[in-house]
Amino acid sequence: TVEQNWQMLRELDRFLTLGHEILVGVSRKSMIYRLFGITPEESLPQTQVLHLAALQKGASILRVHDVAEARRTVTAWRMLQG
Repeated sequence: TVEQNWQMLRELDRFLTLGHEILVGVSRKSMIYRLFGITPEESLPQTQVLHLAALQKGASILRVHDVAEARRTVTAWRMLQG
């Protein structure tokens, strides 16, 4: 369900105990655009917020539609890591 998707993102770091890389695919998903009443194409800013949150929670792979924007998000996140 949509609520389960949000819960999985909130608790993503729990999956780290499995010892595998974590792939997250939230790009343009309905859980984003329906929440705001926008189109999938309009959900880029919110997608990037969720990408950053997923990286902070341990995701190592992002499935994306907007590659250049996702790269900038990953680069900024890495700069924050030091």
